[in-house]
Amino acid sequence: MNNKINPVDFDKLGKQAYKKKAYREAADCFQQASIAYASQDEALMAAEMANNWSVASLQAGDAQTALIAAEGTAEVFAEAGDLRRQGMALGNQAAALEAQGRLDEALLYYEQAAEILKEAGDHDTRLHVMQALSALQLRTGKQLQALATMQAGLENASSTSPKQKLLQKLLSYPNKFLTGK
Repeated sequence: MNNKINPVDFDKLGKQAYKKKAYREAADCFQQASIAYASQDEALMAAEMANNWSVASLQAGDAQTALIAAEGTAEVFAEAGDLRRQGMALGNQAAALEAQGRLDEALLYYEQAAEILKEAGDHDTRLHVMQALSALQLRTGKQLQALATMQAGLENASSTSPKQKLLQKLLSYPNKFLTGK
């Protein structure tokens, strides 16, 4: 009888811990899942688990580990032609860089993530990235860019909340003022 926990079990345990907001425990489980998948030569699943590890680590307040966990995963997804997960991986790296105060790098990663998610046609995930990018642009004194970014993010979102629809309407006014249209 094999008592060894397989990567699927680590993944399940990680998701359960994450739901309970036990982020450090979740990060540990996702890390183990990533290692186990890598040892089985399942690069895509190892990268997926590494991204989960990154997100859980960031939620646990460990931005350095979050960045380490996500490094290289975007390239794995790019090689596989998985634009959606490539964009998400870049967004995870951007969030970790932002949490470390490496704002210029974070801006670049968010921009890359948004472009790739647009190419992938994942407008909803792109909206989340664009919101993070816009907030960071505001923090770094790029107010007009932030407005344009938020507006661009909302344009193609497949489902927007009433709050987002109102924001979209409000954002159209400065554009009309600036362009005269």
